[in-house]
Amino acid sequence: MRKAIRTVFIIIVAGLIFFGQRWYNYVTNKTSPYEEVGIQINSVLPAPLRKWGCDKLHGNFPTALPPMGCQGQDGKSWM
Repeated sequence: MRKAIRTVFIIIVAGLIFFGQRWYNYVTNKTSPYEEVGIQINSVLPAPLRKWGCDKLHGNFPTALPPMGCQGQDGKSWM
């Protein structure tokens, strides 16, 4: 039983590290704010992390339309 719990814990931590790294690479990239995987990860994060990611993207792409998850009320402004 202990070995199964340990295995599940390792899988969860590895998944968090993998998706966390993908998200961080997405919000700090300099090529495009419209990477599908990054947008999906950013959209499901808690509000403070999503806000930080959107602020980083807006800093890197100030003239681009915001991707899903970073849009304001009108859909054209950054949150």
